[in-house]
Amino acid sequence: MRCLTALSLSIALLSTPSLAETTAEAPAPKLGPNAVPVTADNAFLRANPAPDYWAFGPFVKPQFTTSACSIATVTAAVNGLSGLPPHAENTVTTQPQMLEAVGNAEWAALSAEGGDGVTFAQLEEFTKAALNAKGMALTVSSFHPARADEANLTEMRRLLTENEKAATDALLIYFNQGVVTGDWDGPHISLIGAYDAATDRVLILEVDQEWYVPYWTPAPVLLEAMVKPTSAEHGPLEGQTGGFVRIGG
Repeated sequence: MRCLTALSLSIALLSTPSLAETTAEAPAPKLGPNAVPVTADNAFLRANPAPDYWAFGPFVKPQFTTSACSIATVTAAVNGLSGLPPHAENTVTTQPQMLEAVGNAEWAALSAEGGDGVTFAQLEEFTKAALNAKGMALTVSSFHPARADEANLTEMRRLLTENEKAATDALLIYFNQGVVTGDWDGPHISLIGAYDAATDRVLILEVDQEWYVPYWTPAPVLLEAMVKPTSAEHGPLEGQTGGFVRIGG
């Protein structure tokens, strides 16, 4: 997620190839075969209502630190569900403002530059806290699959299909970003922007905007990204797997 923990950042720096090694190799593509940027494929968005894309896309902002993918995603979801404030004196809630409103020192520390990032359980907890801070009477539930089997793929598709019907709910996804992008191997959080059932592809509204724009990925690949355990280099997040945190009525 480029949500680098202090430990993983140190390991990454130590393992960075030398200039000679880098120049001797062909540059890697920006995205691997399992991710297609929305700039190259927007046919679904032009031919379908895509309510989540239009409701949440304008509020998705770059994570304000390399460890802040959780707060960036939660803030985008809450802003998208709330809509643009009605009066000129009202601001659109920023990530630091959301942290201040919630008042949770642990979330602030985990999201600070060099922070460890959050667990799946903490994402669910902090999402509830953000809704409470904003006075939004919405429920939070989770889909936390243990394996990439047919039953979980069916349930994931059901949740995506339901989510695609209207922008009155939101799906936050905790996943291994590298499984999808083919690059950095680590846990990450972003927001679901659309589901094209005809092609079985999911649009990720990426908050890691230093490196990416929104991209499509096949649903089975996304399930694999959910269930891949976090490696030991990520310290306190070792062994974490992901899934959906759903905000709904």
